[in-house]
Amino acid sequence: MTRDALYRMTAVEAVTRLKRREITPSDLIEASERRIAEVEPAVNALPTLCFDRARDHARRIMDGDAGQAREEPGWLAGLPVSIKDLTDVAGVRTTYGSPLFADHVPTKSHPLVERIERKGGIVVAKSNTPEFGAGGSTFNEVFGRTRNPWNTSLTCGGSTGGGAVSIATGEVWLAHGSDHGGSLRRPGTYCSVVGLRPSPGRVTRGTSNNLYSPQSVQGPMARTVADLALFLDTMAGFCLQDPMTFDAPAVSFSAAVANPVTPKRIAFTADLGGKMQLDGEIRDLCTKAAQRFEELGCIVEDASPDFGPADEVFMALRSQQFVVDRELQILEHRGKIKPDIIWNTELGLKQSASRLAWAERERAALFRRMVAFFGKYDLLVTPGAPTAAFDVNLRAPATIAGRKLENYMAGSTVNSAITVAGSPAIAVPCGFDQHGRPVGLQLVGRPRGEAPLLQAASLYESLMGLHKLLPIDPKPGTVPPSS
Repeated sequence: MTRDALYRMTAVEAVTRLKRREITPSDLIEASERRIAEVEPAVNALPTLCFDRARDHARRIMDGDAGQAREEPGWLAGLPVSIKDLTDVAGVRTTYGSPLFADHVPTKSHPLVERIERKGGIVVAKSNTPEFGAGGSTFNEVFGRTRNPWNTSLTCGGSTGGGAVSIATGEVWLAHGSDHGGSLRRPGTYCSVVGLRPSPGRVTRGTSNNLYSPQSVQGPMARTVADLALFLDTMAGFCLQDPMTFDAPAVSFSAAVANPVTPKRIAFTADLGGKMQLDGEIRDLCTKAAQRFEELGCIVEDASPDFGPADEVFMALRSQQFVVDRELQILEHRGKIKPDIIWNTELGLKQSASRLAWAERERAALFRRMVAFFGKYDLLVTPGAPTAAFDVNLRAPATIAGRKLENYMAGSTVNSAITVAGSPAIAVPCGFDQHGRPVGLQLVGRPRGEAPLLQAASLYESLMGLHKLLPIDPKPGTVPPSS
């Protein structure tokens, strides 16, 4: 097969051909290496490469020495993947996007990387991320800015921006990422790929110091929902090093997507019941896109859970997590840590125990309201983001619907409210705005309801057909005027 044919294959097709020995892991590594060389100068998605290590792993798989998971769901059979640069890969430079760790080379991989490699995923690169993953635009002082392949003057989102770009351009077939306030969903929306925030505990976080917090999760990104389900099968399951994890389902996510069940009743809300601002064009596009579920035979109604003070709850809990993660680093290296991280950490240091107790009570109340809501609706649909992709040189959009943002997290409500709710959520492409920028929907499922969520996303993807546009060559462009 030609190199172009290889990088244009879906992950599912590539794995099928690997299993049949029609192609080899080495073939895919070579195709990945050449594609990365072609597109990296334009996008800067994968700043750290590890092809010698990848070839060693490929040889072990081809020799039959690394196939102990061959019969398990999620076996990747030698498929190249990217790993977010927040996550350790043994022997590979891992910076966390921070000057403090610019030369850090871990000796041991994160438990999730070990699982991915045990299941036949071959790590070929680390994907770019904001410093310590904090930010809705992917840039840092170590590697610089990652650019949106649909228009390289625009951001790809954050914090799994490098991962989203790496699959949108065909550099790799699957990308690992993480999500706290939208870091798998926002880059998916801005880059017209699919990104899933799983339920807490679905995928191991392994080495986190916030092991008992459901806020941050690890998860997959891909070009298609079937590819995403495959990678979730690779990742999912109990891990002794993460007390929140639980066993993978008896029926694989890939099998569920292969036999989709159409949701009966869908709730759509453009603004979370008035809790958020969004640009007018995004509202119109997403409203029309959500109505297309009716073509699948679904009932679509305007409805929203009561999200209560979700913004305030999220910031209280997020700030506490920053205290756990960053307090000691700021004490020792304040001048080398970006202001947004210091601001978020100091918010946590200033808040009272009573404030944290209030946030926990509100989170529990929202979870109960969400459970009741999903007693009536099979799916909640929202816009994937309140704006389209903005200037790559900005850390956040300057305004939303003409209103200036108070801080860099102020435009994240549509994603962060779902984080607080504890539900799985997936970003799916739904079209383009007048300037050609990707627009997406966020589909939200009941807690631990990844299988029906992926089924609904797969049906919608087939209806829209936008996945057929990928992978793309990076396109230069200009920054559209703010709305």
